Amino acid sequence: MKRLRTLFFAFIVPFITLGAGLIEAAPKEKIIEFSDALGSAVLYTPRGKKADTGVIVVHEWWGLNDYARNRARQLANEGYAAIAVDMYGHGKVATHPKDATAFMNAALAEPEKMNDRFNAAKAELEKLKKVDRIFAIGYCFGGAVVLNQARMGNDLAGVASFHGSLGTQTPAQEGKVKAKVLVATGGADPMVPAKQVGDFVTEMGEAGVSLQLLSFPGVLHSFTNPDATAKGKETGLPVAYDEAADKQSWAALMQFLK
Repeated sequence: MKRLRTLFFAFIVPFITLGAGLIEAAPKEKIIEFSDALGSAVLYTPRGKKADTGVIVVHEWWGLNDYARNRARQLANEGYAAIAVDMYGHGKVATHPKDATAFMNAALAEPEKMNDRFNAAKAELEKLKKVDRIFAIGYCFGGAVVLNQARMGNDLAGVASFHGSLGTQTPAQEGKVKAKVLVATGGADPMVPAKQVGDFVTEMGEAGVSLQLLSFPGVLHSFTNPDATAKGKETGLPVAYDEAADKQSWAALMQFLK
């Protein structure tokens, strides 16, 4: 009997290891070049299955860096097709707030080009045979971008903003917003103050938008980014990572996508 148990264990372990390897296999990565004017994006798709849901990922004000790419890769590991789009174009990535501000303002000064970049990324997901629902998520600057896409009536299943600005000069209009909305914000974030949060809730309510709002008490800006605490100390910005808020907001996103 002891020998039989040993043989059974030796037989089953390779399959467990193989199974774990399949689950943890890195997703496929593909660089997408739109045009000289629009720039590029990075598409991640899961291995071993065809995703039926796509997610557009919009970066923080730093640009399309490793953090935004890793979030898209993380989504692909969860079984989604995810495309991290460069809203600045041509690989502009900042490490200093002065440069980040300049890149962000330059992008905001060309809203039509921003829309074209967003929709170019959306079109890449629509090309995938099984994808029949598309969401968009954004961090910081990217959170504001995806919320504004929802306000404009872009045909999206949902948008999720993480520590993104909630203010706007063009509030959502009743009947125009097609997407449901998830917002995760820090309760102690001076960049997204309580009044702005309150005004946003009122805006969404008056427009009849399906809204889920998560506010984490005592949590600062950029709470999902593990590098935020060091960046805050380096630059003096009121940013810091919060592991609990990061995990809870990600779990909320996973439920939101389902």
